[in-house]
Amino acid sequence: MIAARALTAAAPVVAAGVVKLLGATLRVTVSGDEALRPLWEAGRPLIYVVWHGRILLVPWFNAWLRRRRGARAPLVLASRSRDGGVVACYVARFGLPAVRGSSSRGGDAALRRLVAAIRSGTDVAIVPDGPRGPSEQLQPGVVTLAALTGAPVVPLAVGARPGRLLRTWDRFLVPLPFARCALVFGPTLRVERNADRARACKEVERALLDVTARADALAAGTAAR
Repeated sequence: MIAARALTAAAPVVAAGVVKLLGATLRVTVSGDEALRPLWEAGRPLIYVVWHGRILLVPWFNAWLRRRRGARAPLVLASRSRDGGVVACYVARFGLPAVRGSSSRGGDAALRRLVAAIRSGTDVAIVPDGPRGPSEQLQPGVVTLAALTGAPVVPLAVGARPGRLLRTWDRFLVPLPFARCALVFGPTLRVERNADRARACKEVERALLDVTARADALAAGTAAR
């Protein structure tokens, strides 16, 4: 038990160190951030969404964008499971705070904290098919948050070539050293308070699938920036 706890505590520290070393080798392309810079400069809070299988490099990219292009550090939603604790510790290594909760545990409290964060001007980041999946199927929490706050939703994705898609439920992407790596932001989406939530979920899901396909194409060199 003690050994398992020590391993769990060490895992995010080791993983963050490895990702920082990996990031230094990547050939980076960023697309779509130009449209976000006026919102960053104006302090307009945003809701970022990314599929679970593409999250590994997102904290590293956020640190990269904060240094170079004025992006902000979002509040990250992490589940109350042990894996969620690992995620919270991992993102903290890149200067990102986390709030704990999910659809199954602590969801209402987490939603209230995210609403309060957005109303105070803080960005948030959500993995809308986590923590259990199904993969690349949007859970409704992000649409509820957008409707309550009026904050724009920003779909984003990471693609890498060469990279490995693990045999996990989310087909987790691990870029290889010296890979061509693309971070792509899609157009912002807004959800009105009285919007059809089911339709809005489909629209956000489609936008996230589209931006993921574009990130893969940019990383593969088959799409223009």
